[in-house]
Amino acid sequence: MPALADVHVMINHFPVILAVVGTFFAVVALFVKRRAVWQYATATLFLAGLAVVPTFFTGDPAEEGLRDAWWISRRAIHTHEQAADFGLWALIITGLVAAYAWWRLRAPRPLAPSTGEPGTMWGAPLLPTWLRILVVVLGLWSTAVMFRVAQLGGDIAHHSTILQTTPRPAGVPEQGPPGRPPE
Repeated sequence: MPALADVHVMINHFPVILAVVGTFFAVVALFVKRRAVWQYATATLFLAGLAVVPTFFTGDPAEEGLRDAWWISRRAIHTHEQAADFGLWALIITGLVAAYAWWRLRAPRPLAPSTGEPGTMWGAPLLPTWLRILVVVLGLWSTAVMFRVAQLGGDIAHHSTILQTTPRPAGVPEQGPPGRPPE
């Protein structure tokens, strides 16, 4: 069974990807006005709101696992952690609004011919205009927030300034751990 620090690394992309995909399809749904596209967009944004919770709560164990790594900047971890606090609430709020919109879309629709009004399907409205706009705006907002959280998370190791400016400590092999062939 993987440690919680490893779980964070395994699942941290799900909230970001789900937010991007859900927001993309919410924007598409504004133009195509298809109930199925709205259902997919709202369900995906709801899943993003769910996925952010375990990702957030496995962050502290991941931080503990990096505590003694010489190449990790404590400041980078702290900055990522602060952004993640904000990202958690941004995606939870988006997920809750998306869940409400998804619930509104699940109601059975009459199979009468369309009235021809914009935003209707089979004579019944897709979602109120205010709710469609709110889903898209919150999706765009939370996607931008999660992009920043992910960028700061990647900076912890991938763009570590310590690796770029500090010489390797004595005793640390140049090519990696002992027994590993050179790349």
